[in-house]
Amino acid sequence: MKKGIKLDILAVAVHPDDVELACSGTLLMEKLHGKKTGVVDLTRGELGTRGSAELRAEEAARAAEILQLDVRENLGMADGFFQNDEAHQRRLIQALRKYRPEIVLANALDDRHPDHGRAGHLISTACFLSGLRKIETLDEAGKPQEHWRPKYVFHFIQDRYATPSFVYDISPVFEAKLQSIRAYGSQFFSTEYKENEPQTYISSPEFLNAIIGRHQMFGKMIGVPYAEGFITEKMVGVKNFDAFVQMDT
Repeated sequence: MKKGIKLDILAVAVHPDDVELACSGTLLMEKLHGKKTGVVDLTRGELGTRGSAELRAEEAARAAEILQLDVRENLGMADGFFQNDEAHQRRLIQALRKYRPEIVLANALDDRHPDHGRAGHLISTACFLSGLRKIETLDEAGKPQEHWRPKYVFHFIQDRYATPSFVYDISPVFEAKLQSIRAYGSQFFSTEYKENEPQTYISSPEFLNAIIGRHQMFGKMIGVPYAEGFITEKMVGVKNFDAFVQMDT
């Protein structure tokens, strides 16, 4: 996968597998529309009960192939202990200025896992600060980076239900989305993962069924089989009514 290219859509999430669960269908649909897509994982998920950071990296690479990503990068922040502070903001600003996305998809602002909400606020803050000219950052070659601010930051919905600002029809790519989730055999229900490790909240068949049900519910809102939901802190405008999708009329 190429690095340093300009992306149309960048998903930023704290743990490898957050994107697959919450917004991989949207990334797949945007890829179908000819967009360049990527993922930046903030941490390696090293505190996860099952698997290891090294295994999660292998699983993330397999999922990236399924999602046809143009780039996937891990910033190596400390799982569970990263903060929304200047050092972490600057690290993320470097990635934002590197890939210059038009739209960022980000963790929820509040969720069951405290990392999700803290990351959601970190991402939102960094996206704003990245547009300030007087914040100086250097690229990997030590050269000054140009300022860049994404046009929109959309927060995906994770474990806790939240009423979406809008939903995105992912019906054509839903099976591929499930494949990307199942790439994480150490984390989610898998008959092939044989390690003698404890079951967790997310490793039961019921958890994946709940994810499927959530997407069906969001789809039902607009009369399609499956959809992903997003929350925006910024007002979304449309140029004409053809932008709306409503299939249940």
